[in-house]
Amino acid sequence: MGILELFILAVGLSMDAFAVSVCKGLSLGKINWKHMAAAGAWFGGFQALMPLIGYLGGSFFADKITKYDHWIAFILLALIGGNMIKESFGDEECVDCSMTAKSMFVLAVATSIDALAVGVTFAFLKVAIVPAVSFIGVVTFVCSAAGVKIGSIFGVRYKSKAEFCGGVILILIGLKILLDGIGVL
Repeated sequence: MGILELFILAVGLSMDAFAVSVCKGLSLGKINWKHMAAAGAWFGGFQALMPLIGYLGGSFFADKITKYDHWIAFILLALIGGNMIKESFGDEECVDCSMTAKSMFVLAVATSIDALAVGVTFAFLKVAIVPAVSFIGVVTFVCSAAGVKIGSIFGVRYKSKAEFCGGVILILIGLKILLDGIGVL
């Protein structure tokens, strides 16, 4: 997986966190750099941690199914992306202005579950995991911090569009992995 693919994947994964950060920014009203840093740290940290956990779990059985790894990667990414697209058409979620550890922990876990499955995919693809998860964490940190600021300015009008774009990105990456794996690209 090249740096451009990893960047696109990181942006796609960060869209849930970005959307929640936009809502946080809206609910907070007046924000400061601490709000932005807190959202970035929580969401970026979990977006880095979850694929690492998925990678470690997937490493145990990745060698046994290398013949089908591209299909598994495609299916996982398509399911995650499809779910994000479906959620983009759903009801708006209410996000309160609480920045407590309990509130942020729940949101960080909820927005990073998809990254766990991507970590399993990384195990199948033999991705260098430490640079990959570090990169995903940094990209998510930046997107989440920016999301808080954007939310305080523009509100929730872009939340569903961000989720939709993130879902499309993940499906396209899965399709590219599949086409590489079957020798079309």
